[in-house]
Amino acid sequence: MFSTDPVIRVKDAHIFQDHNTVLANINFEIEKGEFVFLVGRTGSGKSSLLKTLYADLPLRLGDISVAGFTIRGIKSSQVPLLRRKLGIIFQDFQLFSDRTVADNLLFVMKATGWRDNAKIKARLSEVLMQVGLGSVEKKMPHQLSGGEQQRVVIARAMINEPVILIADEPTGNLDPEVSYGILKLFQQINKSGTAVLMATHDYGLIKKFPSRVLKCEDGKVIDSAKEPFELATEY
Repeated sequence: MFSTDPVIRVKDAHIFQDHNTVLANINFEIEKGEFVFLVGRTGSGKSSLLKTLYADLPLRLGDISVAGFTIRGIKSSQVPLLRRKLGIIFQDFQLFSDRTVADNLLFVMKATGWRDNAKIKARLSEVLMQVGLGSVEKKMPHQLSGGEQQRVVIARAMINEPVILIADEPTGNLDPEVSYGILKLFQQINKSGTAVLMATHDYGLIKKFPSRVLKCEDGKVIDSAKEPFELATEY
């Protein structure tokens, strides 16, 4: 059944890092197919918020639903099912350095229940084409540039056709020109219907590709859709 519910709904949530509250009383929703930037200074709670969304940090106070899953009190057996609906992308690529690109993607496919070899092969080729890397299946990660490695990571995140990509500083280790290419790729993925929540320090990217912005500041999350604000020159 097709649902019109938001992909992410956050209601009166408090985000903790160890025993410290880093964000309090936060409320926002991200709709299907939306593109949202997440900004804030180092230590403002961006990564803790993202980790709470994909159930890497426990939610102790408030309510969050992500891709139809209730995050507060989520059972450990449910977490892999939640993450199949999400694509999670990190700044440090987290590819297996001793495996080919194809084997890096196969690892995720096998771990998430793919069994049919013909379907595996077809989907693997499809996601690599989607990120503009049609001919790297047999290459090792060290044979690729930083931008190409990040495209492999995006391909890996897209394998299970997630409803949302959650990207934590995906261009943090890349030079500006490569960063623009990665952001254009996120936009293409977004246009095909996948929501994107992207944490970034790169003000230039937001200026070049304006979109809704959530800002972590002083223990709050400010939403540009409700409360327009000036972006500082950098975060």
